[in-house]
Parts: sequence; C-alpha cells; structure tokens
Amino acid sequence: MADKVTVPKLAGMKRKGRKVVMVTCYDATFARLVDRTDVDAVLVGDSLGNVIQGHKTTLPVTLEDVIYHTRAVSRGLTRPLLIADLPFLTYQVCMEEAVRNAGRLLSEGRAEAVKLEGGRRVGDVVARLTSIGI
Repeated sequence: MADKVTVPKLAGMKRKGRKVVMVTCYDATFARLVDRTDVDAVLVGDSLGNVIQGHKTTLPVTLEDVIYHTRAVSRGLTRPLLIADLPFLTYQVCMEEAVRNAGRLLSEGRAEAVKLEGGRRVGDVVARLTSIGI
C-alpha cells in the first residue's frame, strides 16, 4: 500500500509534473472502494446538493451538510487526501467566519484540506487559512 497522501506530497507531484487523480465522494461505502485504488485525493463537494439531496443548485448546501458527509467519507479512507468544500457564504462574509468554518471542516468533519472558489477575490482568505495551517 502506498504512503498517505498529504498536501506537501501533492505539491511535490505537481512540481514533478505528475498528474493528480481526484474523485468526488459522499459516503463511507464509496470511500472504502476509492481507498483500494490509486486515487490521490477525495473531494466532498457541495455538489452533494445536486447528487445526494436532489437540489437544482449547490446553494442550499450547508456547512453542516458538508461536515456530515466529510466525516462519513473519512471513515472509509486511509491513503487519499480528504478535501472538503466550503459551501457558499461560509467564507465570503468575514475572515473570522472563514477561519472558523474551515476549522470546523477539519475538526468536526476530519477533512485534511479545504477547497473554496473565487480566484483572486478570496486570496486573502487563502493566505490566512494557510498561515494557520489549514
């Protein structure tokens, strides 16, 4: 079995030009299946709103939804890096809220990294989160 994938390991793969294999997963059963493969990273995305909850958009997805599904996925993974989405409006309002919510994904959801969208507009949030080890 290969070593645990970490953020520094992913960065090293990028530097070496190695492609990263990443899939989306929402539950422990599929996480166990993914864990038997060469997948490098697993994302618990806000797309769970469409795929699992049947919504037309991802907007109704709450932080609690992502925490719940991330924790379930964490029970089935040993090797891939577990990444969780920060849902809409969980990091855009203020820095304090962004830090708290990202921290909850790690502490309550057992995520190992977080994903957020917004490009340069959220650069200050990314800088703050990485400065505190998220």
